[in-house]
Amino acid sequence: MIVDALDLISSAHYGEFGPPHRQWAELRAQPLRYVEPEGHEHFWAVTRHADIMEISSRPEDFCNGEGIVLLTDQQVRRRESSQIPVAMKTIIEMDPPEHGVFRRVASRYFTPRGIERLAEIVDQSARSVIDALGAEGEADFVTEVTQRHPLRVLSTILGIEPEQEEQLLELTAQLFGGDDPELQREGETREQAGIELFMDFYEMFNTIIQDRRANPRDDLATMLATATLENGEPLGDIETLGYYLIVFNAGHDTTRHSLTGAFQAFLDNPDQLTRLRDDSSLMKTAVEEVVRYVAPVNYMKRTATHDLVFDGHDIAKGDMFALFYASANRDEAVFEDPDRFDVGRSPNRHLGFGWAEHYCLGAHLARASITALLQQLAARMEWMEPAGPPEYVASSFVVGPKHLPVRYRLAQPPG
Repeated sequence: MIVDALDLISSAHYGEFGPPHRQWAELRAQPLRYVEPEGHEHFWAVTRHADIMEISSRPEDFCNGEGIVLLTDQQVRRRESSQIPVAMKTIIEMDPPEHGVFRRVASRYFTPRGIERLAEIVDQSARSVIDALGAEGEADFVTEVTQRHPLRVLSTILGIEPEQEEQLLELTAQLFGGDDPELQREGETREQAGIELFMDFYEMFNTIIQDRRANPRDDLATMLATATLENGEPLGDIETLGYYLIVFNAGHDTTRHSLTGAFQAFLDNPDQLTRLRDDSSLMKTAVEEVVRYVAPVNYMKRTATHDLVFDGHDIAKGDMFALFYASANRDEAVFEDPDRFDVGRSPNRHLGFGWAEHYCLGAHLARASITALLQQLAARMEWMEPAGPPEYVASSFVVGPKHLPVRYRLAQPPG
């Protein structure tokens, strides 16, 4: 069967059907494929685990600096006439040696030891969102649980006041909402919305940055606001804002979709929730399986820096590659029965956090956040069932349900 290239990258396809696992399975069985989706940039579809690891390990050949997402033809045309006032790159869009210099600004905060300091915040957040559900009923687990938990954790460490959380949630949805009309601003072109979105983020985070510089505290917000590079120069205002944006926005939506996918997987596989409830020692492998199975960051783009040969193909300088992590995480060459959700899966060499130097900076915090909510789920969820079909975000970059209606009954919290 011939794979339709649009199925791989079209936001509308993801919004209607979710990730194209069948198409990826077909591509994994074939040589590396160059695809030319109508209305989008053309690219090499990288679907195998080994290929993604190799490309990720060769930044001198395949760079991030030319952008990490594939654009529609309209976006390419608009990019040339963009009115966004400041060019800003985050660490995801940097290559060596610049990437390592900027990554080290906050890397010590996100070590396992650093995350241990946040245990009380993470656990309290997970308890509070489950408590807020009530003992029994029906709820949209995205809007009421899975987006609330990482929102509270990240807002706390970045200095966002509770009364600002709703605004921040709305801005984040617009940033990662792709072409989803439910998540975009009405009555504006995407260019207008992008400019306003940038300014709204700038206003919110710049207020915190200036406060922490004047009144430093023991938190990540202060670390970023007062950071210096290895040469002793202070981190610039735009770079500081970029750090705030990537820590919050990337951390929030990826964790949210991981948690939503976890609930969805347990709804589809209630025996796995029973296993986890009966054997708490499975919690660590369960968290890794959630990240593998869900793979919320669907792909990242790389660009060839020069003419080369890869996997027997002649690659031209400027050729684009889409590294489909969600496909790699179902690669039959690496995972036994890869479409099965198994909370005890081991080994589990998933690429849900990426690979090599762009391995997710916040992976330890994401694991802690997922663990805390799974612990609440295993301890307190007496039963749950779907209350309707999931609805997916119309986005091919960060993917997952935007609504997950569930009927449930909770046990009282211990103690």
